[in-house]
Formats: sequence, structure tokens, C-alpha cells
Amino acid sequence: MYDIYALARGPFAWGAFIIFFGGILYRLISITIEARKKDHVVFTYFSLYYTLRSMIHWIVPFGSRSMRLQPVLTIVAFAFHICLIAVPIFLMAHIILFKESFNISWWYLPDSVIQVMTLIVIFSCVYFIIRRLVKPDVRYLSTATDFLLVLLVAAPFVTGFWAARAWPGFEVATLLHILSGELLLVLIPFTKLSHMFFFPLTRAYSGSEFGAVRHARDW
Repeated sequence: MYDIYALARGPFAWGAFIIFFGGILYRLISITIEARKKDHVVFTYFSLYYTLRSMIHWIVPFGSRSMRLQPVLTIVAFAFHICLIAVPIFLMAHIILFKESFNISWWYLPDSVIQVMTLIVIFSCVYFIIRRLVKPDVRYLSTATDFLLVLLVAAPFVTGFWAARAWPGFEVATLLHILSGELLLVLIPFTKLSHMFFFPLTRAYSGSEFGAVRHARDW
């Protein structure tokens, strides 16, 4: 167990971060090159004003019509994304590991807050799976990969919560927490999860197209 844990903390972690950052950079470059080849006018009509206008309406809760039509999904989605980002960044244990490795630290959230936010992520994932199963239009568009990605996102939070509580088998849960987190990092650049980085590009394209060209709203 120790040898696997050492590998997970060492080579596997470095490999995951290299693939993560390298994959994101590769995707950004390849998307830019592809856009210049197939739709180069998008750069001509790019508008910072309409890009920011679009982004603001899509990052503010109920800022778009589709959000107002689906209030439960909107609330769950916003809570999910906030907690998904905040927990790994402001968890004290993660900050301590970062301090030990790079001598860099920052403020952390209380454990009680982290616990609640972790449960929000877990139950949000359950909601997303149930929604894909019971909502006809969403079920029709869902694939096995979509369900696997939701489970993969939930895995580091479930195992992390388990390990933090020191429940029976917490040593295995700790190892699975590390490995599932690393696997998630590796897959993010090459799956639908990459939308977290490409959201500004999507809004730049849609906002400029609808605002500067069609003189319409994209929300």
C-alpha cells in the first residue's frame, strides 16, 4: 500500500499535472488553428464588449432565459460549480501539501464549510444522474460517457469525505481519492469537462456573433 501511495503522491501526481496543463495548452492552440482555417471571420468580428456582455449574463444566476426556465437545475448547477472549484483549492489538507511541496500557502475554509460543500457536490452529481435518467430529452442526448464523467467527478469528493471522516477502510479511500483526482486531471482536457476552460471562448464566439453581427442577444 505504501509503495502505491508513494507513486500516487509522486510520479503519478506530476504526470497528471503535466498532462493536464499540457493538454489544455494543446487544445487551446489546436482550437485556435482550426478556427482560423474553418471560420476565420470570427476573429474579424470579435468584440470584447459583446463577449463580456455574454459572459456576465451566463455567470450570473438566472441571467439567461434558459436558466429562468429551469430554476432547480440552475440552483443546483451554480452550487455545484462553486463548490467543485472551492473545495480542492481551499481545503486545508491540500494547502498543507502545497506548502510542503512548493513553500506556498493561502487561507483555507473551515472544515465544517468544506464538509457541507463536499456534500453539495456529491448530491449534485446524484441529481445530474437522475436527471439524465428521467428527463426524456436529456436521456436521449446522454451517452454512457456522460454518466461515467459524472461518477468520475464525484469520486474524489466521495473518497475524500470518507477519508476525512476516518471511516473503516479510510486508508484505501485516501489512495482512491488521490488516484481518482489524478485521473480527473488527465481526462479534463480531452472530455466535455474541458468546458471549464473553454467557456470564455464559447462566450466570445457566441457573444460576438449574436451581438456584433446579428444584433441580438445570446441569452
